[in-house]
Amino acid sequence: MLNRVFFCSLILIVSSGCQVKYPKMPNESVDRLVELLGRVQLKAPLSKKKKLAQNIFRYVSYLTEQYALVSPPLWHNFLVNIGIKERGLCFHWSDALYLYLRQYHYDYFSFYLVGANIGEYFLEHNALLIAAKDADTIKGGVLIDPWRYSGKLYFSIVEEDKDYKWRRRKKREIFVP
Repeated sequence: MLNRVFFCSLILIVSSGCQVKYPKMPNESVDRLVELLGRVQLKAPLSKKKKLAQNIFRYVSYLTEQYALVSPPLWHNFLVNIGIKERGLCFHWSDALYLYLRQYHYDYFSFYLVGANIGEYFLEHNALLIAAKDADTIKGGVLIDPWRYSGKLYFSIVEEDKDYKWRRRKKREIFVP
């Protein structure tokens, strides 16, 4: 009997996970992202920067629900890799955001897929980068990483990210669900 209770408890703990729910669009975070976008593209009107920031937050919130996200991210990855969850790996996030934002044809901004530790199976990480329109470098761009904190959007100037050294991924097939 004790073994059965232990086994059932273990199954419940392993198969559960905290559902991650975050506010749809915290104004202070949107304002901070708008500020960073202004550092990337000085010519962009405030309305364009704000629209882009709001679209990013809305779509990340949508993806968080679509991926039925659990925390921490490595646990979610495990669930994807064993087939319990369908999506939610870092490249799913970056690719989905890339395709979503490109459809709006922003006049002042370009979007790039970036990677860190490329080719290192357990360490590779992918994200999206926003740069000035037609920029030939990711330097000074804004990094967008919703995977890192399980759907709570992380963003920074790419060089200010202390956790990863990013580089542009020029040739990578994009994941299309």
